[in-house]
Amino acid sequence: MQPPTHRAGSQLARRMFELVEPIGVLPYAADEPNDTMFALGFTDYWDTYFAGRAAPLGSSTPAEVVHALFYSFAPGEVARHIPTVWTTTTPEAAIAARLEGCARALHRILGDDVHSRGFARAIDLLTTAATSAPPEGRPLYAALRALPLPADPVARLFHSASLVREHRGDGHIVALMAEGIGGLESHVLAALDAGIPTRSFGRIHHLPPELLTDLITGLKTRGLIQDETTFTAAGRQVKARVESLTDELALAPYQALGCGEVDELIAALEPIARRLNAA
Repeated sequence: MQPPTHRAGSQLARRMFELVEPIGVLPYAADEPNDTMFALGFTDYWDTYFAGRAAPLGSSTPAEVVHALFYSFAPGEVARHIPTVWTTTTPEAAIAARLEGCARALHRILGDDVHSRGFARAIDLLTTAATSAPPEGRPLYAALRALPLPADPVARLFHSASLVREHRGDGHIVALMAEGIGGLESHVLAALDAGIPTRSFGRIHHLPPELLTDLITGLKTRGLIQDETTFTAAGRQVKARVESLTDELALAPYQALGCGEVDELIAALEPIARRLNAA
């Protein structure tokens, strides 16, 4: 059954992104996932990032493939961590540690609410949505979906949010490529959209100054930005088209839910998202 006809598809996808993203970013926003990953023997945050996110791809996937799938890292960044992270732990252990840490974070932040009827309904509906989208053309989503669902319900909510997040991410790369925007260029556009000077933006501020200069110069030459803080009209249109297509491509999971179920899922996720954002 299709989602409610009164709610435009792209608007629904954007609203679901706003509600699911606070759950999906727990590995990068809460202490517990870091603690469980460091307990495996890691000492570097980015080792835990690549081990946690690339684990569904298996230990034999070379850095070049992970770089292509993740899309948004500078040349050589992935290779500093893949495959060497697999000398510290296994993909199976990394997946288990990440799930355990995120479940702990949800327990800490939400308290007894994880035992509520609304929380249970959020798990059921989000899991249905997250496991119902076609996997074709969605490599990271497909790899994560091939894993068994966690037995622990709280961990299952995080896992389902991760599925939806990777599904959206795969589509976002398609949208960027359709506009000819490279992974590092996408960070420049995101910085401008957020009103943050490019050279201060968290995902690229660490890059060599000459690489940042080349990125900025390239986007200026293409007529997409005026300077490090300002879009051109054409650049703003490109950014808007990327976001619109990303939303359209992110709708598929929710098409598995009935009209009432979509509204029910939104209602169940809203208090969860509020609590996580506040934390």
